[in-house]
Amino acid sequence: MIRLFISLLLVLLVGCSSTPEVPVVKEVETYGINPETQVRVEQWKSLIESGTAWSDIKKLTSVNDFVNQFDFVDDIKHWQQEDYWATPLQTLVTKGGDCEDFAIAKYFTLSAMGMSEEKMRLTYVKALTINKAHMVVSYYDKPTAEPLVLDNLNTNIVLSSQRRDLLPVYSFNGSGLWLAKREKSGQYVDDSSRISLWQDLLRYMDVEAADENKMICLYQYYDLPKSVAKTKCS
Repeated sequence: MIRLFISLLLVLLVGCSSTPEVPVVKEVETYGINPETQVRVEQWKSLIESGTAWSDIKKLTSVNDFVNQFDFVDDIKHWQQEDYWATPLQTLVTKGGDCEDFAIAKYFTLSAMGMSEEKMRLTYVKALTINKAHMVVSYYDKPTAEPLVLDNLNTNIVLSSQRRDLLPVYSFNGSGLWLAKREKSGQYVDDSSRISLWQDLLRYMDVEAADENKMICLYQYYDLPKSVAKTKCS
C-alpha cells in the first residue's frame, strides 16, 4: 500500500513539474508607435476591411466622414514645402493635411475597399468662394454619369452640378488625365505619368509598404529633423 502511494505521488510530482509547451509567437516590431496612433491606424484598417462588403454609396459616405475629421493644415506649415502630396498614412498619423491630402486619402482608402479605379478621379477645381485651387474626389457610377463630389469644404456628397462653387479644371487617376467638365467625364488628354507629384506619391507609398510600422513611427515626429526622428524609432 505504501509503495502504491509513493508511486502515485511520484507520478503527480512529475506531472506538476513538467512545463507545458508554449506556442512561439512571432513578435512584430512596433518601434515607438504610441497607443493613440496605433488605435487610429487600426480604426482605418478596420474601416477598409468592413468596407469591402458595403455598397458604393456607403463606402463613399463612410470614407468621406472618416477623412474629414482631420484638421486642415497648409503644406508650408505641415511639411515645410509649398506643395506636397502626403500619403494616406501620413495624413492619418499626423491627423491633418490640406485639400489634396484629404482627397488622396479618400481615393486610396476607397481603392483599398475594392472600388474600381474607373469610378474614381482626383479632380482639380477652382474653389470660387475662397478663390483658390482645390482638389476633390469625383465618383462616376458609370463612365458617362454625372459625378458625385467628395470634399472637405462642403462635407455633403452631392452631384457636381450642385457644386456651382467649384469650377473643374482637370481630373486624373492611375490610368489617365482628363480636362474636367462639371457634369461629364471630360476629354482624355494623356496618361497620369506626366504628373510628377503623383509619381512621387506612388513611389513613397511603395517605401511605406516595405516597413509600415517604422514609417508610422517616423511620421509621428514629422515636425522634427529626420536624424532626430530616426533615433526615436530605432
